[in-house]
Amino acid sequence: MAINKKEAFTDTDQQLADLCKAMAHPARIAILRVLAERSTCICGEIVEVMPLAQATVSQHLKELLNAGLIKGTIDGKKSCYCINWETFKNFNLAFNTLSGDMEQAALNQNCC
Repeated sequence: MAINKKEAFTDTDQQLADLCKAMAHPARIAILRVLAERSTCICGEIVEVMPLAQATVSQHLKELLNAGLIKGTIDGKKSCYCINWETFKNFNLAFNTLSGDMEQAALNQNCC
């Protein structure tokens, strides 16, 4: 059985990996684009513009919600979602820091 060594990595690296994992599906990227274009959106409207079944869209929304990339409210059968911009700011900062660190490290050595 594999041992989980996740705790050996920094919290920042773990959080960045979790956010990348949550966005690692083209349907989730498309959902985020729809939400960004509309500011807020009811789940049914997302389903109408996606080439996926309602249950599949709901599952993708759940993953984005669990990762904190979107916020949402459920009122009976209506669900309203929007992008959690605070999480995106933190994601961008962490990703840009990683990218900058990697670029700096590459400049300091003679890579293939």
